Amino acid sequence: MSSASTRRGALYGGVALIAAAAGIGGAYWRTRASEPGGERLDEAFWSQRFDRAEGGELVLTQLRGKPLLINFWATWCPPCVEEMPMIDAFFRESGPNGWQVIGLAIDQPSAVRKFLGRTPVSYPIALAGLQGTDLVKTLGNTAGGLPFTIVIDGAGTVVARKMGKLEPGDLQGWRRA
Repeated sequence: MSSASTRRGALYGGVALIAAAAGIGGAYWRTRASEPGGERLDEAFWSQRFDRAEGGELVLTQLRGKPLLINFWATWCPPCVEEMPMIDAFFRESGPNGWQVIGLAIDQPSAVRKFLGRTPVSYPIALAGLQGTDLVKTLGNTAGGLPFTIVIDGAGTVVARKMGKLEPGDLQGWRRA
């Protein structure tokens, strides 16, 4: 066996090992992130404020004490836009049972307002901008990808995270939990 084929084999083996480690790490993060008993959010999280798309201000501290679903999205993100009607239906069905839902747009305010003018939703939308990018990273989405959804229980503990488009089963499971 030549030294070139030995190096090539070692290279392929190293790449396979890195890919396997990344897959295991991703599976661990998804499992850990969706298990109950996550971290409790601190005062720095709850003290944040965001301008609302329709005017006024969204103050996170006013949302404490009840289950809260936060969906990070952008107008330029097709899966974000696709899941909004489902999130809106969840809000209308679950709101009377104590659930709160907010959308935090990581986008230009003018683009968000224009989008909501064409495609309104009944849950509150706030303008997170660059502050939202930093926030998703502190909440466990280190890549900063969208859509990203986090569920917080009434005690302020993160009970679920979902990177990527929501499915009906996600919302049904969170509602039951």
